[in-house]
Amino acid sequence: MLDKLIAPRVREIPPSGIRAFFELSAGNSEMISLGVGEPDFVTPEHVRAVCIEALNRGETMYTPNAGLPKLREEIAGYLHASFELSYDPGHEVLVTVGSSEAVDLALRSFIAPGDEVILPSPSYIAYSPIGHLNGGVMVEVESSAEEGFKLTAEALLKVITPRSKLLMVNFPNNPTGAVMTYEDWLPIAEIVKQNNLIVISDEIYAELTYDRKHVSIASLPGMLERTIVISGFSKAFAMTGWRVGYACGGRELIAAMLKIHQYTAMCAPVLGQIAAIESLQNGLEHKEAMKEIFRQRRELLVEGFRSIGLPCHQPEGAFYAFPRIAHTGLSSGEFAVQLLKESGVAAVPGHVFGAGGEGYLRCSYAVSTQKLTEALERMEAFMKVKI
Repeated sequence: MLDKLIAPRVREIPPSGIRAFFELSAGNSEMISLGVGEPDFVTPEHVRAVCIEALNRGETMYTPNAGLPKLREEIAGYLHASFELSYDPGHEVLVTVGSSEAVDLALRSFIAPGDEVILPSPSYIAYSPIGHLNGGVMVEVESSAEEGFKLTAEALLKVITPRSKLLMVNFPNNPTGAVMTYEDWLPIAEIVKQNNLIVISDEIYAELTYDRKHVSIASLPGMLERTIVISGFSKAFAMTGWRVGYACGGRELIAAMLKIHQYTAMCAPVLGQIAAIESLQNGLEHKEAMKEIFRQRRELLVEGFRSIGLPCHQPEGAFYAFPRIAHTGLSSGEFAVQLLKESGVAAVPGHVFGAGGEGYLRCSYAVSTQKLTEALERMEAFMKVKI
């Protein structure tokens, strides 16, 4: 009976498609998981050592709501040097409890009931439920492998209405690994300005691009003030468990997000913030070394998929491959379940990332080369039975 007391908006959203799927694989010691969305590296020793020293000094108190001033300065400096983005660390940078909190804060701050949030599909599974929880109407824009899973001006124009308010983008993309160039962003930016939209740009994989430098939509003329750039330290710096992210944007936009953050989270974990400072000051070489390993694994996995009859677009960023499985006659959910049960390989069915993900499978290469090789061998045997 108590379930009837749960708010309808909460009852209406489904559990995480990723979590629900991996419950099927719980307890299987022989399983190889290609579903994990985190690096298989531990945080570097020098970062851990700095935090141990801070802990021994008794640095266990709250920080300012917006984050340690030194960290905000380091973030602003890093974004300027790396991506040509200029922010005032005192008023335009907010440190959050992971980038996930930043996404929640941004959507909560700017959605009024009935506002439309435009979301390229496929995309990370959290955006749509969070938007729905905050009264937004989520409008998907499908992309295609033929166009590199990029957001196009033509597709965007088809879905804009007078109720459109936000454009939520994630490039490099999870699950496709797609990357947008400056030229790709130019027509998108013009449409955004013409229709007075706010952009929420989740750039958590910005450092993990392999063939070209990451370009933020915020770097285009007239876009900095109307874009919330979200990122963090989980992926590129191997700090998933530290829970430190950030949001950067115009003073008024960040002030709105801070207003919610100070009540719901108070501040990001102090040791995580100290770790983030050390990572930005002394951890860039480790980041590049890790990226090179991901690059090698990407080549192994993509070539492997193609050799066993799974067409696969070359991912340019993040650490996911997105092979097409539609030609097997199975839905992405059916394929993933059968692959797990018959071959002991866990991957995420594409449909959980939106309608544009059906017919595909998300496979992470944030696992060892040995496991990737064995997974490909198992999948090859599986495909021989299915095709």
